[in-house]
Formats: sequence, C-alpha cells, structure tokens
Amino acid sequence: MSASLAAPAPGGFGRITLRLVLIGAVLLLALLPVLNRLPMDSALHVSDFIVSITGKWITYAVLALAIDLAWGYAGILSLGHGAFFALGGYAIGMHLMRLIGPRGVYGHPTLPDFMVFLGYQELPWYWLGFDHFPFAVFMAMAVPGSLALVVGFLAFRSRITGVYLSIITQALTYALMLAFFRNDMGFGGNNGFTDFKELLGMPLNTSSARSTLFYASLILLLGALWLCTIVTRSKLGRVLVAIRDAESRVRFLGYNVTNHKLFVFVLSAMIAGLAGALYVPQVGIINPGEFSPGNSIEAVIWVAVGGRGSLVGALLGAFSVNALKTWLTTVAPDLWLFALGGLFVAVTLFLPRGLIGLFSKAPK
Repeated sequence: MSASLAAPAPGGFGRITLRLVLIGAVLLLALLPVLNRLPMDSALHVSDFIVSITGKWITYAVLALAIDLAWGYAGILSLGHGAFFALGGYAIGMHLMRLIGPRGVYGHPTLPDFMVFLGYQELPWYWLGFDHFPFAVFMAMAVPGSLALVVGFLAFRSRITGVYLSIITQALTYALMLAFFRNDMGFGGNNGFTDFKELLGMPLNTSSARSTLFYASLILLLGALWLCTIVTRSKLGRVLVAIRDAESRVRFLGYNVTNHKLFVFVLSAMIAGLAGALYVPQVGIINPGEFSPGNSIEAVIWVAVGGRGSLVGALLGAFSVNALKTWLTTVAPDLWLFALGGLFVAVTLFLPRGLIGLFSKAPK
C-alpha cells in the first residue's frame, strides 16, 4: 500500500484534541473497576460484564497496536498475528493449568486433568518450568518472538513482501491451529485449557481478580503505546516508514532492510504474545480456535478501520469494532460478518485514513 493510505499525524487543534480524548479515555477506563464496587442500585454502578468485556477489549487494543507497528509503519501486512496472540495465551494457560490441584515434586509433577484423561504417564518436557509465573510470562514473549524471528528471517531475506508474505503468515496460523487440535500435542486438543482456579495465589472468580487483571491490561496497553511511540518517532521509525513506502530505494541507500523489518516484526510478535497472556485469565479459556485465520484478519480490519499508520487509530479501531461486535452479536448474531465486511468496504471508500482521519486535515 502507498503512503497515502496511512493516516498522517494530525496537527494543531487535531493533535490537542486527540491527546485530550486519549487522556479522557484512559481515565474513564481506570474508573470502571471503581464504579463496579458501588452498590448495584447506584446509578453509577458498572456491571461485572462491562468490566470483563472491557478488559478483553484492552488486550485486543494491544494486539491492534502490535499489528499497526508492523503494518502501518513497516508495511508488513501480517495475517498471522492471531497466532502470536494465541501462543502467548497458551503460555499463561499452561501456568494456570499447573496451578490446578497438588503440584507434586519438581521433576515428577502432578499431571493436568486432560493429560490424565488421555493416558499420559509423565509431564512432557516442554511443560517443565511453567509452574513458575515469571517463566510463563517470559515464554509468552519468547515463543511468539522466536517464531517471528524464524519466519521473518526466511521471508525478509528472500525479499518476500506484499500478498505473498500475507499468505505465508496466514498459512502459518492455520497450520498451528491444526497442530494444536491434535490430542498428542499435549495442549488439550480441541478443548484446550479451561477451569482455571488461581493466579499468583489470587482466586480468579472474584471481583478483586477481575479488577487486578483489568488494571494489568491497562498498564500493558499504556506501556505498549509508549514503547511503540518511542520506536515510531525515532530514526528507526523514520527508516521503517521509508521501507514501507520505497523499500528498494532504502536498500539502495545502504540500509539493512532485512534487519530493520525483522526487528519490528519480532517486537510486534512479542507485544501480541503479552496481550494474549492477559487475555486468557480474563476469559477463562484458551483453545485452538484462537489460531483461526479469521481472528487475524479481523484484527487487521480493526487497524484499517481505526487508521493504519496511527497508533491511536489502531486503539480506536479495536475498541469501536469490538464494541459494535458485542452489541450486534447480542441483538442479531447472524449479521455480524456482513456488518464487518460492510464496515471495511465503507471505511475503504469513504474514510481511507480510517476513523482517525476525522481528526486530521484533508490532504492538499
């Protein structure tokens, strides 16, 4: 895609308005768990459902940031970021499964229930260490990052770009989905992981846990936004935009395009993995369906609707599209996919810069 399709940074009044809207949105989000603690007959009371669903949207917003960092600024249209998100979720899910029941002795740990049901005699080697929370968090970043490193190196070194790269990443997530459906993989097969009990000694079915995970997700969102802002406003960010717009020219000028693209792709995958790690304890389940290629495509649509090439636009797209999805799947679930497709077409035709373009001046 050309640079004209990326949402330019709004200037003047638009930039000030965006900052005020962003600050207001963060404050409003931070208030939700507080309002949830008010008496139920209070006019300001917020239900448990609103807190839970908003916490899930926040993790989706982090995923949108990760996609926009790679696609909006480096031109890497990945249709497989849902796989990185799911791998991060499986990493923390493995930790949560290890916390169910007696932990046994290290080296001979108690098996998760599904392994007992499937006849496993011992814990697979790749499950060792997941009884420790820091290790699980590390793996939630390391596994997606390592996968992105291998795939990205092979693709970028071969100068695979555009639709061909998109097809490769989509095939990757589909292959992972098929692999994780297998019972002999040791990841719960079709059912995945569920029935989590606790995290860091905190029961997960309580208001306190819900609020803690909500704020942890919000902190991750702000941290990811800060990190992505630092990257995109640096010299590295300017080189990435140049690669997006004219890769051959940047290569001719002597820049190592492969390393630049590989760095941002791996960083993006690690951010997506952390988002998945916070998503799972909030929804209470992780299964191979999270690898579905449709999930990755939908996440790309969030970014397109919000405004590719704008970090705030990615957040706006993630929240607005998922809010619409939650409402529409409640009142008319059969219409959601038609509405999603229609929304993407409408934004492409009438708002090529996405919703964030409403805060920007028209190009001269």
